[in-house]
Amino acid sequence: MTLNRTHHLLCCGKFYPIERQDDPSVKKIDVPSLADTRYAMEDFSQTLAFEVKKEIADRYFGFRKIIEEDSNYYQQEVIASTLLLEKRIGFDLLRIYSLLQENHLITRFFELTKLDDVLFFDTYVSHSPTIRKRLFADQRVRGFFRKWRFRNMFVDVYTALGDHVDSYREKFASLVEQHEIIEEEIKLFYQKNDISGIMLFLRKLDGANAGTSGSMSGTIDSEGAIAIEQKMRLQAPQSVEKFLPSIPAIPPFSSIRSELNKLINEAYSSQPGFDLKNL
Repeated sequence: MTLNRTHHLLCCGKFYPIERQDDPSVKKIDVPSLADTRYAMEDFSQTLAFEVKKEIADRYFGFRKIIEEDSNYYQQEVIASTLLLEKRIGFDLLRIYSLLQENHLITRFFELTKLDDVLFFDTYVSHSPTIRKRLFADQRVRGFFRKWRFRNMFVDVYTALGDHVDSYREKFASLVEQHEIIEEEIKLFYQKNDISGIMLFLRKLDGANAGTSGSMSGTIDSEGAIAIEQKMRLQAPQSVEKFLPSIPAIPPFSSIRSELNKLINEAYSSQPGFDLKNL
């Protein structure tokens, strides 16, 4: 039997040495040192700080991504509406200008249709035979007589213009609504994500972990915090009115038939040698 420790027993006021045998079935417990405890607490503090920062970043950038996607979609729709304005409404108006020719007839046309501005008007374009030929190259010419071909072309172009203006107005109204939604999203974003408060919290969090290392540790100085805060700010895109004009709906042909017929007849009479069939 191996005796490896000596203890003392107090008996009758005296200490008597006793020897005790170690029990091999009892496991020894290693008590960590103070240094080990300190290092473990530092590791826990760093891990906790990382998780807090990660949660803040996920919430911030998740919401921000939604707003940025909505803004990108809005800007793409602005571009699409610009193309609609130029390639549809613009060409319809150029065809009408080419048919009417005279400036005073074009002015009367805008007065009848209640259009605010004379859009896409250019005297050279209206009077150029080459451009006129290109404008009507893909248009269907209907009518047995020259006068009826002229009148039918005007009516067809006017009808197409009304349809394109209606589509444009729907797009325009949708863009106005989208812009308002984005502005509301940004307001809500700042209500839930106080940028200054977040930066102050992160500075305090970094200050509590000063001297640590890691991908998200390190202190944030005041100038760096201001620069980061400015970059984190969200700006709403410009309103659609900054890019596109607001165009009123034009009246149906039937509602101003007599006035437009007078306009058509006067334009036709001023161009005795013009025949759409010969373009």
